[in-house]
Amino acid sequence: MLKLGIIREDKIPVDKRSPLTPAQCQEVANKFNVDVKVQKSEVRIFQAEEYLQHGIEVVEDISDCDILLGVKEVPTEKLIEGKTYFFFSHTIKEQEYNRELLQTILEKKIKLVDYECLLDPKTNQRIVAFGRFAGIVGAYNTIWTFGKRYNLFNLRRANECFDLDDMKSEYEKVKLPSIKIAITGGGRVAKGAMEVMYGMDILQVTPYEFLNERFDRPVFAQLNSHTYHVKRDGSPYNRNEFHENPGLYEGDFMKYAKVADVLIAGAFWDPRAPMLFTKEDAMRPEFKIRIIGDITCDIEGSIPSTKKPATIDDPVYDYNPNTDTIEPEFSVESNITVMAVDNLPCELPRDASESFGNELIENVLPHLLKGDTQQVIKNATIAENGQLNDNYKYLQGFVDGE
Repeated sequence: MLKLGIIREDKIPVDKRSPLTPAQCQEVANKFNVDVKVQKSEVRIFQAEEYLQHGIEVVEDISDCDILLGVKEVPTEKLIEGKTYFFFSHTIKEQEYNRELLQTILEKKIKLVDYECLLDPKTNQRIVAFGRFAGIVGAYNTIWTFGKRYNLFNLRRANECFDLDDMKSEYEKVKLPSIKIAITGGGRVAKGAMEVMYGMDILQVTPYEFLNERFDRPVFAQLNSHTYHVKRDGSPYNRNEFHENPGLYEGDFMKYAKVADVLIAGAFWDPRAPMLFTKEDAMRPEFKIRIIGDITCDIEGSIPSTKKPATIDDPVYDYNPNTDTIEPEFSVESNITVMAVDNLPCELPRDASESFGNELIENVLPHLLKGDTQQVIKNATIAENGQLNDNYKYLQGFVDGE
């Protein structure tokens, strides 16, 4: 019988999530006729007893398992030679800090399947992700930041709540003035952020209304790429063209920055695309935004005020646009306060794990355990038998240190 192992999250800072909940482990064992084991962990949100109650063995040594499921990158010294691993490797963009990880995976002849690369063969969209919970926690943290900066209300932090329902009980404490909140993006992250806006009774308006009308209550607008990019040659925006060749476009976000008080950034950013705004834009007197929740957390990416990732324990810092430097949070009125935690779903580990596990069971495990006829697993396999797979040959120079 095939053995599936849930590995302990050993990366620092600690991550309490699991790819499958105790109940989902039992469901997988029954549905796919596999043996599921869970590696002992002191940090996982689910206790050993919860797995045992669902008939799942909890062990220290998972080296006899055929397939190992995790969440974050596995420390190189913990990788077991010749195994098949599923986790977010953060290597496909040639992330420098994970070069050694990919080198070790090749040396140990590990088969690495990256969750980020698991795509629907028809739509080419990701089939498993934590994006919704990044959006939910990111938006909540942004409103928490607003309350702190202006001494308007005190919310419990998301990671202090038992689960999402418990966090939602905090919404009634939110008392916002008639501010305007801009949310960028149209995917899971943005939709998660919008869930929080609806829950807090913040009115959604159109981008046109956002720019041109005044409101006596807090409002938000969802901004997709076409609303803040223009073609350099003056011709109409084309969605497919923008995604294939974003360099043909320039940013037009400044018109929103003149009227928005808060920015929640949830749009995927291609480094070839224009920045959302520039350092020079942030210095202009008409730049109104004073709180940015950067859920994307691309350092020195589309948002120049995101100079470093924040942490769950220390979630915000101030950005001084005049000096392009970081300062203590809430220190100077003219500063921009930035919330840029790079592991937001970790703040609601129970709900995030359950949601992710459901997607694994529905969208991934059938391809893995019942035949990969559509090559979903194959196309997401970065390395195997000491070699980079065809889709990822471009990483060879990165692996070689070039």
